[in-house]
Amino acid sequence: MKTYSAKPTDVVRKWYVLDAAEIPLGRLASNAAQMLMGKQKPMFTHHIDVGDFVIVINADNLKVTGDKQLKKTYYRHTGYPGGIKDTKLQDMDNLKVIHKAIRGMIPANKLRDERLKRLKIYLDDQHKHEAQKPQKITLKDKA
Repeated sequence: MKTYSAKPTDVVRKWYVLDAAEIPLGRLASNAAQMLMGKQKPMFTHHIDVGDFVIVINADNLKVTGDKQLKKTYYRHTGYPGGIKDTKLQDMDNLKVIHKAIRGMIPANKLRDERLKRLKIYLDDQHKHEAQKPQKITLKDKA
């Protein structure tokens, strides 16, 4: 029996819609990252990009648990001495927060930029990808 390795010509990409108002940020990001990488597919191969397109809607209604809205801090450095900058979650744009969370859950390799190009994030429930007939995935909390 031979081990199957996907080829780029074998990849069929589907479109999925995730609602950011249904589930917390971490669960949204991990599910979106898995879909972008194609981990749910039986043909998944680490070195071939077999992932799907992901549309995230209702980014304005982003849910976070606990005190993260007030206490979570994002850091960046300018490259100069003493150049550390910090920004609270409540001060950041929700589009950037979702993109940053999903980007952090995708492995840092040569495929990450191509995978992130297939991520579309919208503030409300309107998006311009109806022609692709995206499938809505509901990931409601069980708690």
